[in-house]
Amino acid sequence: MRVKRREVDEKSRKVEDLERIIREFDQMALDLERQIQLEEDRTGIRDRAHFSYSTFAKAAAQRRDNLKTSTDGLREKLAAAVRERDDTAGELARASAQADHRDEGRLGRRRDRMGALAHR
Repeated sequence: MRVKRREVDEKSRKVEDLERIIREFDQMALDLERQIQLEEDRTGIRDRAHFSYSTFAKAAAQRRDNLKTSTDGLREKLAAAVRERDDTAGELARASAQADHRDEGRLGRRRDRMGALAHR
């Protein structure tokens, strides 16, 4: 049971870590989007195919797109990690319930024996 609890804790930490990384990447992508907009406003050129389009804006757009691609992959990993955590938590709950049931059975048999001894 301790091993299962440790597994659930480990998988929960993994889920939390993935959620935090996704939030950070989303925030970085938003920041890059704002920087791109500011650069386009500053230069007055919004057409990315234009020969005078800002090199900074191009690089920021590429980085933003890479972050979004990474975030999409992390979301898939997060979904899998959540399923694993939930499966492991279910296994722990079943094992705990079985252990409780076994303990109750032992206590009941012990009480029966004690009661029989008391009536002698």
